[in-house]
Amino acid sequence: MSNNVELNIRSGPDSLLVEIAEYVSKQDINSEIALSTARNCLIDTIGCGLLALTFPACTKMLGPIVPGTSVPRGVRVPGTNFLLDPVKGAFDIGCIIRWLDYNDTWLAAEWGHPSDNLGAILSIADYVSQENVGVGKDPLTMRDVLECMIMAHEIQGVLALTNSFNRVGLDHVVLVKVASTAVVTKLLGGNTDQIMDAVSQAWVDGQSLRTYRHAPNAGSRKSWAAGDATSRAVRLALITLSGEMGYPSVLSAPTWGFEDVSFKGEKLSLSQPFGSYVMENVLFKISFPAEFHAQTAVEAAVALHPQIKDRLDEISNIEVTTHESAIRIISKSGELNNPADRDHCLQYMIAIGLIHGDLIAEHYEDDVAGDPRVDELREKMTIKEDKRYTDEYLEADKRSIANKIQIFFNDGSATDAIEVEYPIGHKRRREEGIPVLENKFKNNLGKIFDDEKVDSILSKCLDQDELEAMSVLDFQELFTVEENSF
Repeated sequence: MSNNVELNIRSGPDSLLVEIAEYVSKQDINSEIALSTARNCLIDTIGCGLLALTFPACTKMLGPIVPGTSVPRGVRVPGTNFLLDPVKGAFDIGCIIRWLDYNDTWLAAEWGHPSDNLGAILSIADYVSQENVGVGKDPLTMRDVLECMIMAHEIQGVLALTNSFNRVGLDHVVLVKVASTAVVTKLLGGNTDQIMDAVSQAWVDGQSLRTYRHAPNAGSRKSWAAGDATSRAVRLALITLSGEMGYPSVLSAPTWGFEDVSFKGEKLSLSQPFGSYVMENVLFKISFPAEFHAQTAVEAAVALHPQIKDRLDEISNIEVTTHESAIRIISKSGELNNPADRDHCLQYMIAIGLIHGDLIAEHYEDDVAGDPRVDELREKMTIKEDKRYTDEYLEADKRSIANKIQIFFNDGSATDAIEVEYPIGHKRRREEGIPVLENKFKNNLGKIFDDEKVDSILSKCLDQDELEAMSVLDFQELFTVEENSF
């Protein structure tokens, strides 16, 4: 036989495809800790979306592609009156919950925000529920949503433990697309083989570059990239369930597979089986809408504020001790061009905390950034790595996100060094954090709804049993408005 041919023997499916599909289609979720954390994650994520609706840069992205389009049994977007097809519904929900960089976080070899998957999950849960009711079946319940959230968190987070997509220039939303595709295919009624086929489609796609998260190109695409990933996941699931084939060796195929093309020839690996580990250990952004590697730095800066607020012009040097990931992702000098640029700048966020004694979403806007004191403080900062911080960031029993700040003055005096190793949203501070998270949700509800409506939503969403039993349709109705506020 001539050498100028390819041997066309189709192998069995890649093991990772099998593991994802079997986990989603066959595993029961029975961890009470995971379910209660998922409820907290749900309300926090929805609240982040409601807060984002107060920012025109976000709301301009929302609504039907063709203005005025009417969709029968359309998907609802919390805080709006939109009725959208499930693909655009996933985009809009994914967009609002990610816009302010305030939803949950997972930090490992890869970074990311597992609640990004809610864009796809809630859109399809609403769509399927309306379709069910239309043919006399029961709608899905919020327990179904919570279980899908746990599974999507787990797929994204376990893959992130040992596989670094950022080191090959890819953005972590590839994992949102993969995880969302798997769980929404299940929600749409797909079996194990169909889930496998749909997930293969997600891997075969071209993947987002991290360009929009880093200097010199940091920009607002990072705020809608998750929405883009969730909408694509929904589209691929629907395509697969129409009968479209999958690609069993999409990861491992020589030359043409994901590992060779996009992962520099490295093999994707799993360090542990899928369960509910990620949801049980997820990190909440409770105190500040700041890129998570800066959460503890901002907390330290806010703690220092009372000591230095009247001495800003006396500061000679600000020494910031941090970990390798923070240095690689958010440490930068030079002009900051937009809010997305600023909320990925460690020095900017510290400066705001020192000046204002707080950090809120509005602090990234141009009027605050124009304060000359911000750049003056940035110029006085020196950044250094503590190897212990870097090591403990990756240790499974710690997963710290440590930062330390000490401020020195022209007269030779200095503040104490303020060290914060675990942010308030960390599992190690969960008991302290949940009341703050619930208050964050209440405040975000108040951006859209009156006090009576806020109290009604809280009473339903803070009760685990009531929320789990609630139909998806009733849940979505809680957050629907008659007229958009934007």
